[in-house]
Amino acid sequence: MKKLFQLVNKNFFGLRPEKLLAKKHRPVITISREKGSGGRLIAYLVVKKLGKPWKVFHKEIIDEIAKQAHLEKDLIREVDEKKIPVVEEIIDDVFGKRYISLNKYYKHLVKILSTIGQRGHAIVIGRGANFLYPNALKIRIICDMEERIAWIMKDYKIKRAEAIEIIEESDETRSDFVKALFHHDQKKAHHYDLVIRTSKKLTLEDAADIIVKTAKRRFNL
Repeated sequence: MKKLFQLVNKNFFGLRPEKLLAKKHRPVITISREKGSGGRLIAYLVVKKLGKPWKVFHKEIIDEIAKQAHLEKDLIREVDEKKIPVVEEIIDDVFGKRYISLNKYYKHLVKILSTIGQRGHAIVIGRGANFLYPNALKIRIICDMEERIAWIMKDYKIKRAEAIEIIEESDETRSDFVKALFHHDQKKAHHYDLVIRTSKKLTLEDAADIIVKTAKRRFNL
């Protein structure tokens, strides 16, 4: 991982992000997902089916942004996928910690995603990556609310009311994040090449198979 992120040391920020990430057409799959839809698990199933050198990028992105911005990971997570309407860094005098602005977060995000894009054979989960990779296979994973609730209750071992609260908060923060950085509504289907609704009739394994088949045709694998 360290070697991968050391591949790009130039200043990318003078270029428009879509031009930057379109420089090389190496295979990239982006996965946008609703919480409780199984999107993260599907990404790992896809990478397993595609095999090496494919790799999933999820939490690694946060870690690298934190390193480049010289900020603590927990502070980056407070910005990641959340809308924090600030232009400059906010200084918290109580705890003495630095909070990164969306503007600076965006610049670091573009640099990291560019590094990943130049490597290729990557599956990027979330972070609005579908708006930055014009040549990627863009996937959206959704699920009926009742099934999302059941999944969260089981996964978190919590009651229904708590599961609903988690889902609603996640939907709001992810939507606000994308709107703040990319000025788009992530729920609109035309932003994606393929929208898959997981269910008991269309399992995570089924969804992974569909994505793998589509990726092989798209990228001539």
